[in-house]
Amino acid sequence: MSALVFVTPTWDATSWAEAMRKAAPGLDVSIWPDSGKAEDVTYACAWLPPPDVVKSFPNLKVIFSLGAGVDAILSDPTLPVGVPIVRVNDPDLTNRMSEYVVLHVLMHHRQQRRLDDAQAKGEWNSFPQHAAKDLSVGIMGLGVLGQDAARKLAMLGFNVRGWSRTKKDIPGVESFDAAGLDAFLSGTDILVSLLPATVDTDGILNTALFKKLSRRGPLGAPVIINAGRGRQQNEDDILACLEDSTLLAATLDVFHKEPLSTSSALWKHPRVTITPHAAADSEPATICSYVAEQIRKFEAGAPLENLVDTKRGY
Repeated sequence: MSALVFVTPTWDATSWAEAMRKAAPGLDVSIWPDSGKAEDVTYACAWLPPPDVVKSFPNLKVIFSLGAGVDAILSDPTLPVGVPIVRVNDPDLTNRMSEYVVLHVLMHHRQQRRLDDAQAKGEWNSFPQHAAKDLSVGIMGLGVLGQDAARKLAMLGFNVRGWSRTKKDIPGVESFDAAGLDAFLSGTDILVSLLPATVDTDGILNTALFKKLSRRGPLGAPVIINAGRGRQQNEDDILACLEDSTLLAATLDVFHKEPLSTSSALWKHPRVTITPHAAADSEPATICSYVAEQIRKFEAGAPLENLVDTKRGY
């Protein structure tokens, strides 16, 4: 019998193990550190594994990431060389991310915070609204999540553009490659970051980049939405740019250190919306079904899907 272990020190993996046992009754499922004999383990589902844990399973065949990103796996410097890593690519997770992106783009587009403020003051504050076609939304990162969000925003009538390492062919979306960053930014009113975590994207959301965003849009100043990775944003720069009007507003789902410190000025800033890394939560039953299906196909001789390129980091 094949054996699978959950290595999730920052999560309670009980519900995950129960979901996996239902999805794959033939698997011997355990939770580290109570994982039995290390040599029996052939599959690992991990999130922020401590150093030396994953490599302690000598017969490991595949490592599965339990989130859309893989930086929580690749942050382990002791990962065994040659063991394939698979990232989650499930329609449920993709839909959740698109829901989040569309929700927050619409919130800024329809100026919902202004309406909330008027309600709190008991004011009937009616003001002109602009059309979706007048607003340009730029998505940084056109992987599975970014492409889906781009398509759904385009369906709503927004002027959608996307930036990625190579150009993508997405109907209704203007695409830019790595060399076209400045051109991409100059026409973007709302910037959405769904970038993978790599050394090339670390700190990319900073003052220099914000100053290149469009100021010609109907909101008067640009907005940023980061549902990618916290290490990509300079939080001091975000606050400073909100204060000097380089930025109009920000929605942030990810942070350098999580949970976000209660002392952070981001919490109380009137033009910052904070969510607790919840843009696309991993749901145990759905993700475990995805992993179980991957294992069934792999053991039948089929190639693994959504393999991670460890050199690129995604």
